[in-house]
Amino acid sequence: MNLDERYVFVAEWYDPNASLLRRYDLLYYPVDGSVEMLHLIDYGDQYTARQLCSRKEKTLALLKPDAVRHAGEIINMINEAGFKISKLKMMMLSRKEATDFYVDHLSKPFYNELLHFITISPVIAMEILGDDAINEWKKLMGPANPGMARTDFPTSIRARFGTDNIRNTVHGPDSFATAAKQLELFFPSSGSGGPVNTAKFTNCTCCIVKPHAISEGLLGKILIAIRDAGFEISAMQMYNLDRVNVEEFYEVYKGVVAEFNEMVTELYSGPCVALEIQQNDATKTFREFCGPADPEIARHLRPGTLRALFGKSKIQNAVHCTDLPEDGLLEVQYFFKILEN
Repeated sequence: MNLDERYVFVAEWYDPNASLLRRYDLLYYPVDGSVEMLHLIDYGDQYTARQLCSRKEKTLALLKPDAVRHAGEIINMINEAGFKISKLKMMMLSRKEATDFYVDHLSKPFYNELLHFITISPVIAMEILGDDAINEWKKLMGPANPGMARTDFPTSIRARFGTDNIRNTVHGPDSFATAAKQLELFFPSSGSGGPVNTAKFTNCTCCIVKPHAISEGLLGKILIAIRDAGFEISAMQMYNLDRVNVEEFYEVYKGVVAEFNEMVTELYSGPCVALEIQQNDATKTFREFCGPADPEIARHLRPGTLRALFGKSKIQNAVHCTDLPEDGLLEVQYFFKILEN
């Protein structure tokens, strides 16, 4: 074996705190199995920077009250357009928060109607990351007037789901400064405060869309399937869990399920999305809708269930759902009360 032989790989890691994709060179030396990682911190000259620099930006994607029922379809469109969703939360805006958000609309004749509309029921705020994100998100939204959108940009979000200039489903900032200001309003950098979540903590059970399903762009499809099955999604939030949180959440499975360690590793391997699901006898009916834990068994016995449709393996089986009726509320409280605080 050549002692000088080495293999070089390019690795990327998404830093959720900075909302940045960090790139590394990974060097592997077969002679002893050792690895070396180099973090690329800057370009060496202006020519290289101009040629290779990615225009990664982050911006706010806000689903207004009239868009929440179409969240699955809109999230599908966001994923298909090449954006990465780095933060997500269903929330209720107070009058003051809405006033702060629409401060630039104060002189508009429809200002009061707009404030009433945006505070009447939940919205879904997302931080999305992508190349030239501010402009590309504006293109995907389409013109503010849905009628004009249907004529000139028929594949845009507002063309598909908008009603009028106020009920036009989505919002996006016009500039870097506005995007930074509005993201701070919805997702404070302090990690606390901001608009409250929408969890109701009644007649509920917990669902977690697992990291592999998020990274594979399945969130929108799963939300559509849940809605079309007649369940209400009354709260929704993206989390980046650490191992301690996951082990605490999965404690009831420790020593009971042989795949406990693999389950833990999957759930903290990347962003997940927790949902509060409401329906009569929610825990039992939703668990049946998720199907058997092993997707292969689910595809044979319950082919229409979530795990049959979206699962890959017993560990990467698309969703976690509450098993015991008495744990439904407890699991919802863990995400939307304990972790929230």
